[in-house]
This record gives sequence, structure tokens and C-alpha cells, in this order.
Amino acid sequence: MSNKLESKASFEATPFGFLRRQFTKPKLLPPGTKLNNQVAIVTGSNVGLGLEASRQFLELGISHLVMGVRSQAKGDAAAAKLCKDFPSATISVWIIDLESYDSVTAFAGKCETLPRIDIAVLNAGLVTSSYAIVPSTKHETTMQVNYLSTALLAILLLPILKAKKVRDAPNPPAISIVGSDLAYGAKLESKGAVLEQFNNPKTFAQFPWYGKSKLLLILFVSKLAELVSADDVTVNIANPGMTKGTEFFRGFPTVLKTFVSFGQFILARSVSVGASTYIDAAVAQGKESHGSFTSDWAIKP
Repeated sequence: MSNKLESKASFEATPFGFLRRQFTKPKLLPPGTKLNNQVAIVTGSNVGLGLEASRQFLELGISHLVMGVRSQAKGDAAAAKLCKDFPSATISVWIIDLESYDSVTAFAGKCETLPRIDIAVLNAGLVTSSYAIVPSTKHETTMQVNYLSTALLAILLLPILKAKKVRDAPNPPAISIVGSDLAYGAKLESKGAVLEQFNNPKTFAQFPWYGKSKLLLILFVSKLAELVSADDVTVNIANPGMTKGTEFFRGFPTVLKTFVSFGQFILARSVSVGASTYIDAAVAQGKESHGSFTSDWAIKP
């Protein structure tokens, strides 16, 4: 991180920093940006930000969109709507369940069959209202889905994207992992094994744990960038900010959803604006964003 960015880090972590981000005017993509003949993967793409990001990629000319979803029926329904609006594009619906390492591995193996991969947006994630363990992995669900399986998918996709890099392409392939503002306030114990901190149901708290999972992703991407050349594959984090019009709080108690909806009414971005941060991170920020946290259409601390 540059000295200029470091000097702004403390402000970004304040409530005023959050408010400033929420009301930042969206930045347009560079004039003439087109993604014709390119292939994009978007996980968690049957609803909300993932679905809108898929639509925006198709509007830019993506030739083949791979929608990574947990439910085939819901994925097919979402794809059908996109196919109607973009009949010339190829849209595939592939299953990926981030509670299963086998499913993640199988999804990555299927990606090897693609002739090229230019963009991968790892958007699938969740926030849970109660502590639960994934039986097959013995890890808490938030940590499993948001961090462990997402990191595994990024690691598995890296050599595939590198191998399928198109000669003379204007930019190297990009993996953009979705982050969150809540990472700014997340706290992790610096002593002892990190994952052990998530094995205690007595300390569980839904939003703090979600923030911790996203903070770990930032640390992961920062370290990963040291091991991967930006000329081979660019890896970054994309923060959409608080966004309304998603199913992020599905399954939560009505009282909590009402409270959240009020806050979103005042502060939240539209889903189209939130999703545009994904496109910006994957397409516009380029190699300069390698290993970085992007937010508000810019590289941030």
C-alpha cells in the first residue's frame, strides 16, 4: 500500500468514511469499453448483485457467461431472463455449493473445459443469524462459505486463467473477490490459530463474523498477490458498499429486516450501482489493483 493510501486508512474506517463512500458518485468505465468474445464467471449470480453484475457484463458484450449457483432451478430461471435480453450470448448455469469442497473442486474442473476465461467474480457469500457447523468440513458456515471455499476456488482458478490467457489480449485475466465495508471494523486475535477463533459458538455474532470473514479475504488476496504476477492474473477485492434490492437478509427475523430496510432506504445504493463496482474492479482498475481493496470505483486502503 502506498504512503498516500496509508494516510487515508484511518478515515476510511470511520462512520464518516462509510458515509462518504455511500454517497460517492459512480465512475463510468473508460469510453469504448467492450468485452466482445470474452468469457466471464460470476458465482452467486441468480439474484441480487451477482445477477445484476452478470447483466452488466452481457451489456458490455461478454460472449459466454458462466453463472455459478447453488440451485439449478433458480439459476435456470435467472438465466432464462438474461437469455431473453441477450439472445446472442451463451449463458451456462453450473452448480457450485460453497459448503462443499468437492463441489468447489468440481466447478473448477468444469472451468478447465472453457476455451478461455477472462473474468471471474467470486460473489457468492452469506451472513447467518445463528451459529452452525458445516458437517463435511467441521467449520462454521460463515467462515466456510465466505472465506475457506472462496479462497480455495480462487487458488484453483488461478492456473486455469493463466493457462487460458489469450495472446495479445488488452488485459490479463482477472479474479475479483467480493469484499465488504464491515471488514474495516473487524477484529481478530493476533495470537494463536486464527480459525480456532471461529469454533466457539459462545462468541458468535452474525455481522462481526461476516466482517471477519471478509477481512480474512483481504489478507488472503494481499498475500496471494505476492505469489502471482499481475501480468498473468490480476487478483483484487471489490467492495459494493451497502446495497438495497438484494436477498442478503433473506431468512432473518421480520423485525431485523424492517430495521435494516429503513437504514438501506436512507443510505444504500441501488443494486445496479453496487454491481458496477464489480465491473470496475474486474475491467477498469487493471494491474495497478493487484492485491488491492477496491471500493467506490477506486483503489482504497
